[in-house]
Amino acid sequence: MPVTAKLSQAFYDRLGQQVAGEMVDWFNQVDTAYRSDLRELSELNFARFDAKLGQRFAESSLALERRLTEFSRGLDQRFAGLDPRFAGLDQRFGGLEREIAKLAVDLKDQLIVQTRWMIGIWVVVLVAVIGLWIRR
Repeated sequence: MPVTAKLSQAFYDRLGQQVAGEMVDWFNQVDTAYRSDLRELSELNFARFDAKLGQRFAESSLALERRLTEFSRGLDQRFAGLDPRFAGLDQRFGGLEREIAKLAVDLKDQLIVQTRWMIGIWVVVLVAVIGLWIRR
């Protein structure tokens, strides 16, 4: 975008139309040169910034990958140490499942007995209420 320099009439009168026109052209050339230099400088700075940003992302990605690998290795070691402990628990508490199954059967049997007693008591109460109702 060229610079449109509007100079005062006195300036045109003293220097003349030709000199003032050359001066405006020169200002426009300088402005164009500065703008193109500024554009090139900005593009170079952006390219450097983009390269540094890409490099930093790559470095952080490698660091994160390394940390995750170390973390995974540590978890594997801890789980490897826990496996023998769980194997020992399975041997130690293997009979526990049988005891729980036996307890479930015993509870079921006790529920049946309790239900029979409850029905028997309700029958006795019902017979007593009917007897009192008929007697009345």
